[in-house]
Amino acid sequence: MRPVSNGGTADARAAVDAAAGALVSWRNVAPRERGEILRRTFELMIRDCDELGELIAAENGKSLIDAKGEVTYSAEFFRWFAEEGVRMGGDYGTAPAGGTRTVVTHHPVGVAALVTPWNFPAAMAARKIAPALAAGCTVVLKPASETPLTAFAMAKLMVEAGVPAGVVNIVPSKSASKIVGAWMEDPRVRLISFTGSTGIGQMLLKQAADRVINSAMELGGNAPFIVTEDADIDEAVAGAMIAKFRGGGQACTAANRLYVHAEVAAEFTAKLGAKVEALTVGQASEGSDIGPLINAAAVDKTQKLLDGAIEAGARVAHQAPIPAGSKGFYFPPTVLVDVPADAEIVREEIFGPIAPIVTWTSDEEVIALANDTEMGLAAYLYAGELQRAIRLGESIEAGMVGINRGLVSDPAAPFGGMKQSGIGREGARVGLEEFQETQYLSIAWPN
Repeated sequence: MRPVSNGGTADARAAVDAAAGALVSWRNVAPRERGEILRRTFELMIRDCDELGELIAAENGKSLIDAKGEVTYSAEFFRWFAEEGVRMGGDYGTAPAGGTRTVVTHHPVGVAALVTPWNFPAAMAARKIAPALAAGCTVVLKPASETPLTAFAMAKLMVEAGVPAGVVNIVPSKSASKIVGAWMEDPRVRLISFTGSTGIGQMLLKQAADRVINSAMELGGNAPFIVTEDADIDEAVAGAMIAKFRGGGQACTAANRLYVHAEVAAEFTAKLGAKVEALTVGQASEGSDIGPLINAAAVDKTQKLLDGAIEAGARVAHQAPIPAGSKGFYFPPTVLVDVPADAEIVREEIFGPIAPIVTWTSDEEVIALANDTEMGLAAYLYAGELQRAIRLGESIEAGMVGINRGLVSDPAAPFGGMKQSGIGREGARVGLEEFQETQYLSIAWPN
């Protein structure tokens, strides 16, 4: 690995200079031409999937299969917005009082500041860059200091695909506050799109209010995973393994608390536990299922939550072994039972491979438990009767609900949350609209 520059405020301003300089020409590029560049980026990412996957695994620590899956998922955002960007919406109508015609159109918002986390270094960047470019915006990107190389690798492919100089600008730095602060103060920056913790998102929203900057925030989560008594338990276990343990549980959409009906709790726990105990923990290069956590602080936090849960009455039912002599920030995938519904591990976002199981007996009870949080990003629900599943799903205060599946993310769907999990959406048509301003022309039109 080569060393990466530690950017400062001068670099942040230079990035905006480049983005602002390229904005006029890029916004005037025909949507089809912009789309073809995005399409080529998709093709290049698929071409280099193995290489990019190995880079993500090395930087982030996730298993190689997870890393390669992230590459193909990330690439799909470029393909989706290559197709969506040529279908710019608009409207035309007659004023009810007569005398005028109204033409509604959309323009790129301008220079967009993007801030992405370390847990999905390719996907979070792609989910922002692709719609921004499709809309005609130029961008400045601050990747997480833990995973800057993935962003540079993607930028290299975008240049190969035909993205002009100045359209995409990356500033790596250990001091996110300096870089992003400089962008927030720059009048040429018209949008901030951030993915990260709710606390940092709140700080950025306060800064954005000073200049009334367009804001899109994808913040923390505390996803419930509900299993009803008539669910297919084998399918529910398979879904839980994805929703909880993919990436070591280090995802804002990760299943954080498992609510399993009392009638099937024993069966579900035994089957989930068997799967967990069979997981291979280790380096990605060794063909592991789960790699290390991102750093020592993550291990410490996860261990503290586990210790607190045990003190509150929970017990470890199943655990995957960590190979003797392993060096790194490893934490054993764990299944907890007898977890009190109000335990800290249930109320806090774990961001680690612990599955705390809470039992329930009535639909009203489980919905109350699921909604008893300030977060509302994702939720998961396994049930046998589809009408009941939809009814329960619609009662959950979350922006995304997976019904009988352990994944909710899709480039064609609006990704985002309710309550303190954020504002705005990424992906789908609305993901493009986040990077556009709406304008209407009121035209005199005699009756």
